Amino acid sequence: MNTLIAITLRICFRFGWFVLAFPLLAHASLPQSSNVPGGVAIVPLGGVSTGADMPQSWLGDQPVLVASDHGRWYAVVGLSLDMTPGAHELRVKMGDVAKTLGFVVNPKNYSEQHITLKDKSKVQLSAADEARAERELAAITELKRHWRAAQSNDLAFVLPVKGALGSRFGLRRFFNEEPRLPHAGLDVVVARGTPVRASARGQVLAVGDYFFNGKTIFIDHGNGLITMYCHLQRVDVKVGKTVGKGRRIGLSGKTGRATGPHLHWSVVLNGAMVDPELFLPAKHRRQK
Repeated sequence: MNTLIAITLRICFRFGWFVLAFPLLAHASLPQSSNVPGGVAIVPLGGVSTGADMPQSWLGDQPVLVASDHGRWYAVVGLSLDMTPGAHELRVKMGDVAKTLGFVVNPKNYSEQHITLKDKSKVQLSAADEARAERELAAITELKRHWRAAQSNDLAFVLPVKGALGSRFGLRRFFNEEPRLPHAGLDVVVARGTPVRASARGQVLAVGDYFFNGKTIFIDHGNGLITMYCHLQRVDVKVGKTVGKGRRIGLSGKTGRATGPHLHWSVVLNGAMVDPELFLPAKHRRQK
């Protein structure tokens, strides 16, 4: 960290000014900073002190993951796709001291994707299918808000399956020219039956077979960080099972609403769906 940035950080902490996530800083164990809806804000909290507890932070009522890197604490904040650009506040508690830190979310225009489905029942839902989809959406929303305290997080993910990267996160999607929710994950195009592996060590939070997502695994990595693996042909793990990083958890498929075999991989952070590519090593990221 150069002297100018270090002085700027000290001034911000001293006077409680708004602090931005610094995309120019190289964090060995943190995801790439991207202060846009669907991105991740890396908010500096202060230095790590011997014997001191880990700071706590909240975005609204939702707890936020805190990680240390190179002797400093950072809040790793998931920014939802529907987050309003502009100034936002993070509540922080460091020991007995409570404060707020500001950060800015910048606007981003995501590309459009138009998909034609021959099975129109996946676009124009029957009353029964719509009721099922709504029930499943409510259950998935609850899973996304799950919080399990952990001492630390492995934030350097591995790509769950080797293959060509397909539809990107945030695409504004149109099925048979009808607008739908943005694409909240990263697609990896692979043949049916390709082994799918855990992005990082964690505990299997849930498994299910959903109308849209097909056979799906949720892995809880602790402190509000969750990964989802969708459209699987087969699930090889059970709820409550701890899996290691790179451990096989199932086989890829095309269950649910899918036009072909692939893995849809999502990352959830403090309840927000965020861009999975931000957690991958630079060599796996595509140019934005």
